[in-house]
Amino acid sequence: MGSLLCFSLIAFLLVLHPCFAKKTYIVHVKHHQKPSSYSTHHDWYDAQLKSLSSSSSSNSESLLYSYDTAYPGFAASLDPHEAELLRQSDDVVGVYEDTVYTLHTTRTPEFLGLDNQLGVWAGHTQQELNSAAQDVIIGVLDTGVWPESKSFSDMGMPDVPSRWRGECESGPDFDPKVHCNKKLIGARFFAKGYRMSSSSSFTNQPRQPESPRDQDGHGTHTASTAAGAPVGNASLLGYASGIARGMAPRARVATYKVCWPTGCFGSDILAGMDRAILDGVDVLSLSLGGGSGPYYRDTIAIGGFSAMEKGIVVSCSAGNSGPAKASLANTAPWIMTVGAGTIDRDFPAYAVLGNGKKIIGVSLYSGKGMGKKLVSLVYNTDSSSSLCLPGSLNPKDVRGKIVVCDRGTNARVEKGLVVKEAGGVGMILANTVESGEELVADSHLLPAVAVGRKLGNVIRQYVKSERNPTAVLSFGGTVVNVKPSPVVAAFSSRGPNTVTPQILKPDLIGPGVNILAAWSEAIGPTGLEKDTRRTKFNIMSGTSMSCPHISGLAALLKAAHPEWSPSAIKSALMTTAYNRDTTNSPLRDAEGDQLSTPWAHGAGHVDPHKALSPGLVYDIRPEEYIKFLCSLDYEMDHIQAIVKRPNVTCAKKFSDPGQINYPSFAVLFGKSRVVRYTRTLTNVGAAGSTYEVVIDAPPSVTVTVKPSKLVFKRVGERLRYTVTFVSKKGVSTMSKTTFGSISWNNVQNQVRSPVSYSWSQLFN
Repeated sequence: MGSLLCFSLIAFLLVLHPCFAKKTYIVHVKHHQKPSSYSTHHDWYDAQLKSLSSSSSSNSESLLYSYDTAYPGFAASLDPHEAELLRQSDDVVGVYEDTVYTLHTTRTPEFLGLDNQLGVWAGHTQQELNSAAQDVIIGVLDTGVWPESKSFSDMGMPDVPSRWRGECESGPDFDPKVHCNKKLIGARFFAKGYRMSSSSSFTNQPRQPESPRDQDGHGTHTASTAAGAPVGNASLLGYASGIARGMAPRARVATYKVCWPTGCFGSDILAGMDRAILDGVDVLSLSLGGGSGPYYRDTIAIGGFSAMEKGIVVSCSAGNSGPAKASLANTAPWIMTVGAGTIDRDFPAYAVLGNGKKIIGVSLYSGKGMGKKLVSLVYNTDSSSSLCLPGSLNPKDVRGKIVVCDRGTNARVEKGLVVKEAGGVGMILANTVESGEELVADSHLLPAVAVGRKLGNVIRQYVKSERNPTAVLSFGGTVVNVKPSPVVAAFSSRGPNTVTPQILKPDLIGPGVNILAAWSEAIGPTGLEKDTRRTKFNIMSGTSMSCPHISGLAALLKAAHPEWSPSAIKSALMTTAYNRDTTNSPLRDAEGDQLSTPWAHGAGHVDPHKALSPGLVYDIRPEEYIKFLCSLDYEMDHIQAIVKRPNVTCAKKFSDPGQINYPSFAVLFGKSRVVRYTRTLTNVGAAGSTYEVVIDAPPSVTVTVKPSKLVFKRVGERLRYTVTFVSKKGVSTMSKTTFGSISWNNVQNQVRSPVSYSWSQLFN
């Protein structure tokens, strides 16, 4: 009987084998070589796939997407043999396996100075700016939208702009006639890559209904952060109570669901970007990313180039892989790469130890408190137990006790669930070296307090040295005007830029820690399956949260200056960013509580007031990006994958990628101790403006700028300057990086560019 069952199972798997062998591939085609016998590229791609098999039916559903603007090619379901056959075709440049990207997971309008009492746009009120923003459309690629949220109310909104070509798609839980309006004007979903992955993998995870509806919460949070309508009495279970609104509360929102329970598939992301460009969005916001690699293999970089050419600002999260160096995602120069900082609001919580010492931390726990009675405190130094990984805690050891858990490896809220299921009554989440003094509040399922590394070590030492360690936890609600702020989040990904070291990234930081925004009511605030609580708003942290802040501010700049290019908007946001906190001290880094550097904060923290009237901008035309790509020595086919033009050449190219007209500098001293760049500034301020240069350079470098004064006679005038960086002889700077800045200043404006300096050899 057993052998018969075994034989039956083998036969069953053999029958299924062709299905399991198939994967999603993205195929880069020589787009402009389509034979005239095919009326559309779609027909041509379909014919190519059918030619791979003698049975046309076997390939009838292989073509998943044919891309129009974002990518020169298509996505298809292929087995390895079919993929290899395509690679051998003269019409095909490359066949790449689908990449999975990940999500990079109130008070910020006031913190940024965008409250209604302040005029922020030269000569115009906030109300006038919001009115202009009604014509601006923000496209959000994420996990979809919870349309019932009041953040997407269209009360008082005029008709949808006539140029809009998008739509709301229906699903089993989404009715376009009911769920879309003059605020939420588009809601699409792209699931073919996800569907293909789900059908070919042995996962226990149930398939999510295919519709624009957000079952995760992340997409609703990011969309409402960018452009949510004002909602009074918003809070997370009483925390951060007040009015929640997005950065551009009158802008329109179009959501493109490209992320599913198993991730965000490159084929779906490209399809979403492709459609958003055709629909007519003005800003694209993507709080997701993967690893770094050549731009021609980077789905978001390729789609982002097409968007930039159409005048669309592309704003992306930098990633949550900090504080590790060289951990950035989304580093293409035509993309706004956004890191994360804190705001001036906190959620204090306390752990009082048996020795009387009061430890201050943070928490969003909203349940019944612990009272005043001290209970036993335990910390297991075994690696898995100290991290409170699932199954690592022995109920005999933790029942009725508060458990100290090290931060790291698994989700913070999951640690609390592990403690609760083992019988623990509370948790102290203690930071380690990696997260330093950064405090991120969570809506835990049991009483829990998060503390920094230093205080965490105090608690660990107390448990270790005390015979009967005890503690009790309490919670202090919401406090504002916390100083210093902002502080760069330890989780925010860092430079240097490994794809192009001559481009300084991230570009800037925005609010990304403990951000209140709308939430999906399909899931609890922790995102855990066992969290049965439901809330209309949630508090989250990540560069996923800082990215839509910048996306919304870009929409405001687009409304104020519709003639500005994406690079001009990026320049305005970068060159006006600030580098000092609310105590007037240089920005600090939560990692190690040390001074931050441009590898962590880029140009600085965004300042919407100043960005609306920057005085000067560094503009970059698409042709200059092509010269930049040519300087990377990519093959022409790879450049065409990004640029998507039939006759692109590298007859003109930069000798150094750093020659592009970028608003920041990354100086690499290699074979020569002299690096020279020329930049062009465009006057977007008053006619007759004069600027003088101010240089901040480290002792190891001499910096010269010629001319040192720029006089702009008219608005729109472009003037050039050349900056020469010289590494001094005999300075021991190997493997060390230093920083500085170059600013063009007058009474009204400071147009500041950060500079990083790196050495690959010593000059004697």
